[in-house]
Amino acid sequence: MQYLLALAGNQNSGKTTLFNRLTGSNQHVGNFPGVTVEKKEGFVKNHKEAVLVDLPGIYSLSPYTSEEVVTRDFILEEGPRVIINIIDATNIERNLYLTLQLMELQIPMVIALNMMDEVRASGGSINVAELSKRLGMPVIPISAAKNEGITELIDVVIQRAESPRELPRLDFCHGEVHKAIHSIAHIIEDQAQRAGYPLRFAATKMVEGDGPTMEALHLTENQRDIIGHVTSEMEEMLGTDREAALADMRYSYIEGLCADCVKKHRETNEQIRSERIDRVLTHRVFAIPIFFGMMLLIFWLTFDVIGGRLQGLLEGLIDRGAGLLGEALAAADVSAWMRSLLLDGVCAGVGSVLSFLPLIVLLFFFLSLLEDSGYMARVAFVMDKLLRRLGLSGRSFVPMLIGFGCSVPAIMSTRTLSSDRDRKMTILLTPFMSCSAKLPIYGMITAAFFPRHGGLVMISLYLLGILTAVLSALLLKGTAFKGKPVPFVMELPAYRVPSPKSVGLHMWEKAKDFLKKAFTIIFLASIVIWFLQSFDWHFNLVSDSSQSILAGLGSLIAPVFAPLGFSDWRASTALITGITAKETVVSTLTVLTGASGDAQLSMALAQIFTPLTAISFLTFTILYMPCIAALAATRRELKSTRGAVLTALFQTGAAYVMAALVYQVGRFFV
Repeated sequence: MQYLLALAGNQNSGKTTLFNRLTGSNQHVGNFPGVTVEKKEGFVKNHKEAVLVDLPGIYSLSPYTSEEVVTRDFILEEGPRVIINIIDATNIERNLYLTLQLMELQIPMVIALNMMDEVRASGGSINVAELSKRLGMPVIPISAAKNEGITELIDVVIQRAESPRELPRLDFCHGEVHKAIHSIAHIIEDQAQRAGYPLRFAATKMVEGDGPTMEALHLTENQRDIIGHVTSEMEEMLGTDREAALADMRYSYIEGLCADCVKKHRETNEQIRSERIDRVLTHRVFAIPIFFGMMLLIFWLTFDVIGGRLQGLLEGLIDRGAGLLGEALAAADVSAWMRSLLLDGVCAGVGSVLSFLPLIVLLFFFLSLLEDSGYMARVAFVMDKLLRRLGLSGRSFVPMLIGFGCSVPAIMSTRTLSSDRDRKMTILLTPFMSCSAKLPIYGMITAAFFPRHGGLVMISLYLLGILTAVLSALLLKGTAFKGKPVPFVMELPAYRVPSPKSVGLHMWEKAKDFLKKAFTIIFLASIVIWFLQSFDWHFNLVSDSSQSILAGLGSLIAPVFAPLGFSDWRASTALITGITAKETVVSTLTVLTGASGDAQLSMALAQIFTPLTAISFLTFTILYMPCIAALAATRRELKSTRGAVLTALFQTGAAYVMAALVYQVGRFFV
């Protein structure tokens, strides 16, 4: 029989690292809030009966954010046999706040006291035995990053799961809060039992005025009035509001507990180092220029110095492989149409995209270093002031940052935003951040028209996407999204040396996703495009693709793009196929032009575009609606097909306007 275990804790407490240690799963470890959006599952090592669920990082069980809702609903509805509560030992006071709330759920718990190596290095200590005694549960000191204490933790968790025992009832409330909680407990006891809610947890939530819990208990109007009177009386006696009263009660207990169990000599080495680095990287004047300087360096190394050379080597291998395949097909006397399908369709389409694999892997190597070091959390903090002028909080920067990798997880990560207004606005703006799927398009155009200025063109395109997001935000905050952004609170994790395993896994995930897309979506799209451009409406093979089915369909759409400077049916067709996956823009143009190599493709593109229209084409490509997968994610997060369609139309409209401006203004300078 399998049973569930739940892993819960604050953000940046090392939770995902511990999950990887406990399960051996290959999961990316992030070092900024919002990386764990949905629960993840895995079997505990050597214990296939124990299924561990990694819940989103949260600070409380109050349903203010989607993360808190996911965690709370899972624990209440699924009833895990044991909760593993991971605590950052270097910041134990704050972490224990969630612990006290989890204890109210009356589910067996084991505390994993993480980062104990940093506590020892700073000269501090924690009386683990006394802490365990006071809390009434096992407390295991560990270092997830260094794999210390993991075996002992697994043994204790499995033992506690397989040998249930009566849970201690720790009552840490006092005074007026104590009176209010216990008075309400008597009122709702029957309803809490019927709903399957722990009585203490339900009573505390009534004091908070928690709407979902009130609905779940089906309270009568009379009960609601009595509860309202009890809480109002408590607030009046304490001279504070209900939430502050509960927070004061919990922190009062935590302070006494830490005074007896925790001994701190000084800040940890990581904290001291982080403070010194932050004096520069979060400087009120130099922070943003430093960030853009880092990104410019990354793009230069990726597209010019290192990535460009690796791409050239891979292109040579792909061309050589296609040549050998062509010779083999000719020697086997394979029919002309089959050779054309395999060489001009599959090899040209898939091969043209595969050659950009080094660029994508290298870019995410650098971004992973910044992310896992803790720097990206600082960037969100620094960007808060700027984003507030646009009607967003700094927390919206995290999904936008993820959007530079892929729009799908970026849109999903907006669940971490507590404000519905901020969440919808961020979903709308995030696809303007240039995702990695567009890199092959940029590489193709820059190689053909701007080979000596690849890095500069790349950074310009990324800045253009950011500029469009800024202008759109200014427009939307005064129209469709009136209101103010929610206050921004983000914990800045200590700077840490990125784990080679974590960085390697991140790179492998991106390479795997890219290869999977290349040999599925792009493979099928290349075959379809080859067929449509090789046959006419009577299904006769054509020698001139301008007489093909695809030419007929593309010609109907082409006039729409005339104000943007490119009215060739091949360009418009590539944009349409790009809705399935942005990489197919490259494979489509490669198949339609019949190019068999970079040199031929560059010459073929010169017949379709001029340098100015190529820039206009890139402008539209970076901004128009994302792929079908991202559109589906938008619909899922907005819970509205209409909302997803309107979002796509807005993004495509913005792309059209910006591309038209680029072309029409550019004509005066050419």
